Amino acid sequence: MTNYSELFGKEKLDNIFPSDRADDFFEALFGDAEEGSYDIELAFVGEDGSDLNFEFQLKQRPGRCLACNLTYGLPQVFSRHPVINVKGIAEEVAKTAGKEAPADWKLGATKERSRQMHTIPLIISLD
Repeated sequence: MTNYSELFGKEKLDNIFPSDRADDFFEALFGDAEEGSYDIELAFVGEDGSDLNFEFQLKQRPGRCLACNLTYGLPQVFSRHPVINVKGIAEEVAKTAGKEAPADWKLGATKERSRQMHTIPLIISLD
């Protein structure tokens, strides 16, 4: 039985989704990484059968505002933005989990955990 919590520790997730990708994302959107109001991290949150549950954690940058209106439309943006590359993330997760076939994935709705952190669920199916 695979221990996915160990397999998808912080170091591995930082390799799959490097912290500088948030700056690259804002550079692509606004032409300046300094315009971004949050950092983005990928976190493993558990498993449910053949589904692996991750989340993008949007963490407010110092001196910036993480307003709901900035994050609620992000699942649609993330799903097709080449810098975020959700498809590539899903493929890397599947490969790390020992699966050959490309993984199916879906993004959930943005959740407000606090005024300083919002999350976007990412479910990757290994079936």
